[in-house]
Amino acid sequence: MSQAETALKTLSSLRRPRLLIRAARFGLADYNRDRDLKRLMRVLVPPPPERALSDLLAAESEAEARRTSGAAGYCVARHVELLIALMGESLLVKGRMQRDTLP
Repeated sequence: MSQAETALKTLSSLRRPRLLIRAARFGLADYNRDRDLKRLMRVLVPPPPERALSDLLAAESEAEARRTSGAAGYCVARHVELLIALMGESLLVKGRMQRDTLP
């Protein structure tokens, strides 16, 4: 199983509060990979979708740990932005995987 397939499987098994997921789905329409990944990942050039997906999963996992522990540094807006980016990047990765398997 490739790194991208593993990341997609991990993403599909995430269980988050319905309100976070609904907010992320709503924000997905405005997702701009170039603008949003630069800010979220603090990079000058966005990485390929497969790498971005695994990096975003790690960042979202940290945000989820802060949320569930009640940490003072938890930011719901950042958590939603990470979920939006995860959804956007997963669509790109799935599209690439489908193109690669076409005859």
